Amino acid sequence: MKTAETSTRATSDGPPGYSHVYFVGAGPGDPELLTVRAVRLLALAEVVLVDDLAGEAVLALAPTARIIRVGKRGGCASTPQSFIERLMVREALAGRRVVRLKGGDCGVFGRLAEEIAALDAARVAWTVVPGITAGIAAAATLGVPLTDRERAHGVAFITGHGAEGADVDWSAFAHSRLTLVAYMAVARVGMLASNLLQAGMPIDTPVIAVERVGSMSKRNLASRLIDMEASFKASGLASPAVLLIGEAMRERALALMVGDAVRLPAQVG
Repeated sequence: MKTAETSTRATSDGPPGYSHVYFVGAGPGDPELLTVRAVRLLALAEVVLVDDLAGEAVLALAPTARIIRVGKRGGCASTPQSFIERLMVREALAGRRVVRLKGGDCGVFGRLAEEIAALDAARVAWTVVPGITAGIAAAATLGVPLTDRERAHGVAFITGHGAEGADVDWSAFAHSRLTLVAYMAVARVGMLASNLLQAGMPIDTPVIAVERVGSMSKRNLASRLIDMEASFKASGLASPAVLLIGEAMRERALALMVGDAVRLPAQVG
């Protein structure tokens, strides 16, 4: 069984009659941001198991496939993970061209490891085709880098679900000089802000929320860490959205907040 990214590719990216699943990153929803290989695999697909955040415009690139929606969204009815895994295995073992289409990048908060383990157990080969994750797409739409030689030495992708976890080292994040990219954080902005503030992150740290990145209804909102919960709730910020937190966001956040009652002060120290 072949499982490595460089060794799973077969003739024509998966002729019918053999067991193989392609994990494809759908990016932030704009089909023009897909990889060439992702477009080719979607055109060849017979079955597409798709997450909620993979856009309809992306699905249009799989015109002959049977589309099976297996999404998971906070606060909504979700497809059980065990069902998704059984379905992938069944369709692949039946010899169909299977694409497991995930929003953003397959390996960023996408439960990729669990699904690969299920395929390995069933001796089904797989290939991962990366996509543009929402955090990178959000920064690109803002025209800001996630890293900066002077102000942000790196970037960390975190989840809002972790805001409830006692095992998260918030102090390390607060003092890291990294840009933090927070996914699935809309319902937990208050807890996220509280954890970072208590851990010592400056109150005037700029935060930009990008709502529905990759869609025509995209919206950018800026705040300070200390005001994040109140300002984002007042603005009606809704999921899906990604939060970009850190000094690399300062100038863009200031520009977004021009004319607002609250302005970011100059960086302290």
